[in-house]
Parts: sequence; C-alpha cells; structure tokens
Amino acid sequence: MFFKTRKQKEKIAQDLADMARRKSQWGDIWARLLRNKLGMLGLIIVAILVILVVFAGLFSKYPYDLQQFTKKFVYPNSEFWLGTDNFGRDLWSRMLYGGRVSMMISLLAMLISGGLGAIFGAIAGYFGGKTDLIITRILDIIMAVPGLLLAMSISAALGSGPGNTALAISISGIPYGTRIMRSTVMSIKGNDFVEAAKATGSKNMRLIFKHIVPNTIAPLIVNSTLMIGGNIMAISGLSFVGLGVTPPNPEWGSILAAGRTYIRDFPPIVIFPSIFIMLTLFGFNLFGDGLRDALDPRLKD
Repeated sequence: MFFKTRKQKEKIAQDLADMARRKSQWGDIWARLLRNKLGMLGLIIVAILVILVVFAGLFSKYPYDLQQFTKKFVYPNSEFWLGTDNFGRDLWSRMLYGGRVSMMISLLAMLISGGLGAIFGAIAGYFGGKTDLIITRILDIIMAVPGLLLAMSISAALGSGPGNTALAISISGIPYGTRIMRSTVMSIKGNDFVEAAKATGSKNMRLIFKHIVPNTIAPLIVNSTLMIGGNIMAISGLSFVGLGVTPPNPEWGSILAAGRTYIRDFPPIVIFPSIFIMLTLFGFNLFGDGLRDALDPRLKD
C-alpha cells in the first residue's frame, strides 16, 4: 500500500512538473512574440479583421443583399462608408460579410490540407522506406501542377460553392504540410522518449499520434497561419474567374469580378476589395513570420 501511494505521489509530482514546464514554455513564446513588433502588428491586423467579419452584423447598418436602385454608385460618405455598388448595395456590409465567407472557406481548406498533410507526413517520416517513397512520389505529382491551376480544374469539375472551393484549394496544400511534418518527424523519431515508448511496448500508431505528433505542434501552427493567407488569395482568384463563390453571395474575389466592368467610372468598387485582400495577406504573413520566430528555440536570446 505504501509503495502504491508513493508511486501515485511521484506521478502527481511529475504531472505537475510537466504542466509547469509547458506553461513556462508558452509564456516564453508569448514574451518573444510581444518583442517582435512586426509580428504584433500582424496579430493586431488579423484580430481587427476577424472581429469585423465575425460580428459583421454589429458593424454594418444595412444587409449585404439590400438593393437600393436610387443609390447606385454612391461614393463613400457618412451613410455608406465605402459607397455602394451597381445595385445600390452597401459596399462596407459586403466587405464584412464577404470576409466572413473568405475566412470560413480558408479555415476549412486549411483544416483539410493541414490534417491530411500531418497524417501523411507523420506516416512517411516515421516508417520511411517504401512507404515514404510512395507517399512522396504521389505528392511530387500533385506539386508538379501549379496550385491555382489544380484548384481551378477541381473546382470546375465539382462546381462552385463554399464546400467545393475549400476542397479544391486544400488539395494543392497537402504536399507542403506533408513535407513539413515528414521532416519534423524524421528529426525527432530517434529521440530518447520515442525509444523509451518503444521499449514499453507501444504500437506504431500510438507512437506516432501520442508521442511524436504532439511534439510537432510548433511547425504545424506556423504553417497553418501562413496557409490561411494564401488560401484567401486562392479563394479570391477562383471567385474572380467564376469558379468559387458566385453572386449574389458576397466574397472579395466575386465583388472584384462584378466591379471590373465599372473600374473606370467607379473605382471604389474594385479598390476596397483589393485593400481588404491585401491587408489580410499582409497581416497573416507578418503574424506567421513572428510566430515562427517566437516558436524557434534557437532564437530565445
């Protein structure tokens, strides 16, 4: 009984020590991120954009689909902050609701490509040999096709819509996530804690997903952050050519496509969607770079 109680105490003490170490690690990461001015600027831009698009109803006076034909092509003023389009719809509302659609599709595409990339990369990096060769060769074939061209082909085959657009974009992102996970797994699979888990009889799948994958979170977070910005650009490109989100649903690319006819007579209809796309890419790239530096243990000092 004494031995059992002592073992329990040792386990509790070890768990508390692990929790304190993890808390200290994340505290150090946050402190390094705070010292990165460009990274914090990116975080602020991303946070403002996310708040605006998530709570679009609180920050807009008009529904995004309300047509007021007597107020077409109104330039920005106190009533319509960004003006109105060719149907008299409030551009500010359409920017916010369009950003919600863009970020939702981008997040879904990131989860699909990041999740599949993590699984394939972990399996390829851990087993190596023929398994690694087969997976990498298949992904090399996917990477041989330009990402946007592949997304356009898949979207044309599946049809337009948020779900199909997310799937089309995610396919081209799988190889990059797989390569990152593969290299990370290969660098840590020979560590002592993995060998100790093998010695205790852990099966391969348990070793991969319980002991190895949790130690690859940092590069996955950075890759996911950078992927969101790229996905938004791809979504806008697909919508611009009519293969993504189609009108009357708002999306930055489709708003640009609808407004290109009036670019000479009414520039705001294409200027403001371009600004929102640029700010989103700028914010996510800055934040991703800052997060990468904060998570890199070699840059602690």
